[in-house]
Amino acid sequence: MPSLDGTARPDHRSAPEPAATPLPHTPAESAAQPSGDRPAPGAGSGSGWLAHHGPGLAVVVAGVAVSYGLNRLVPAVSALTIAVLLGALARNTGLLGDRVLPGAKLATKKLLRTGVVLLGLQLALSQVLQLDPGVLLVVAVTVAGTFAGTMWLGRRLGIRPGTTLLVSTGFSICGASAAAAMDAVSDSDEEDLATGVALVTIFGSLAIVLLPLLQHPLGLSDTSFGVWSGASVHEVAQVVATASVAGPAALAVATVVKLTRVVLLAPLIAGYSVIRRRKGTADATGKRPPLVPLFVLGFIAMVAVRSSGVLPAPVLSAAQTLTTLLLAGALFGLGTSVHLMSLIRTGARPVALGAGSTVLAAALSLAGILAFT
Repeated sequence: MPSLDGTARPDHRSAPEPAATPLPHTPAESAAQPSGDRPAPGAGSGSGWLAHHGPGLAVVVAGVAVSYGLNRLVPAVSALTIAVLLGALARNTGLLGDRVLPGAKLATKKLLRTGVVLLGLQLALSQVLQLDPGVLLVVAVTVAGTFAGTMWLGRRLGIRPGTTLLVSTGFSICGASAAAAMDAVSDSDEEDLATGVALVTIFGSLAIVLLPLLQHPLGLSDTSFGVWSGASVHEVAQVVATASVAGPAALAVATVVKLTRVVLLAPLIAGYSVIRRRKGTADATGKRPPLVPLFVLGFIAMVAVRSSGVLPAPVLSAAQTLTTLLLAGALFGLGTSVHLMSLIRTGARPVALGAGSTVLAAALSLAGILAFT
């Protein structure tokens, strides 16, 4: 049988033939194979790691390619949304077996944090500072009010704390990527994150249809509608799809307002991490959470790099594409862990939470526009 270094070794569990002379075992060799079996998947040599994670990583790469291609064909649907749906569909229809799960989980964890760091390159503080102070106030009130209000509503509905936290983060900041970033520093589990991402997809898609129908009845100019879209719709791609109906002026302001919300991802996650640390809450390994997660510091550093103006436009464009691919890979990996029956068993309460959070974000931002702009 193969040893850890790949060389052949006789199997000493069977009776030796008379003419055979058993090779001596050193204590280290005996300890390396306590049961006479081959090494556990993922342990030992690089080939073992590849055998353990390779199938899942290969499936993630394929899923990202399909998601990105479909997004290019239908830009109104986020590549992140497509990725998580494809992952869930493939897993729940039996197309993917258990062999893909280790690699998919690895991709979810590693790609997510790298993608959030690179997300900072999409934000220039000069763009944020060019906004009218009233618009900045609208963004601040909407984010804070939506997060706090969704947390309160989740408790009143008796929804799991992890689900409530991720829905509050995703709906107040930037959808699936924000929920996944908060998941990385909280006690939430895969079911909480899957529920949050599903709700972002459902209600963000509804916003694309409903908000443009309300522009003229509410008497909103194109610019005001752009602010409303950017301040209340969940995903960046969903904001673009919603605001583009009103024309280029609405789309331009909506994009900047949305990215201003994204800026608040770092202080929100850092603040939550500080609160957990002060409470002495430990993670699954028994360690206290870091004061500020490393990937949040990376995000802030990338915002500073973008704001400095040292990177040329082609580099920024390539970084944006890479960010999308990384986050799509993370969310495809997440999708492979989604169990649809578990989501169905959660009942109507999470849907009520998503609906309430969506209405709250839209109402707060609209009230702010009417009052401050």
